[in-house]
Amino acid sequence: MSSSALAATRVAAASDATLIHVDPHKAPADCTTMAEVRQGVDALDRALVRLLVERQGFMDAAARIKQDRNVVHDRARIEDVVAKVKAAAREAGLSEAIAEPVWRTLIDRCIAYEFNAWDQLKR
Repeated sequence: MSSSALAATRVAAASDATLIHVDPHKAPADCTTMAEVRQGVDALDRALVRLLVERQGFMDAAARIKQDRNVVHDRARIEDVVAKVKAAAREAGLSEAIAEPVWRTLIDRCIAYEFNAWDQLKR
């Protein structure tokens, strides 16, 4: 994918869309130096942070909406999310050996964040 095609990625969200900016960088196959590889990784890391900020906002919304602290940790929902991520990873060409542990850690930290947000709002 060219750097201009990577410059922005559209992410659908409910009734509107969030535009996530990805700094220009070379496609992995076009990199010839470690500096170019690192520039690409750093650009994607910055975009991932912006996406995670939006995900965190949904944890704030969940904490606000949920009336019972006992429903913050939902094992069935965790497994549903992981299954969906693994399917999306397979489809996109992302190794499940990367996707599953990354998302399980992300989910774990989001649940901890949501517990804290719930406590701040409701106690």
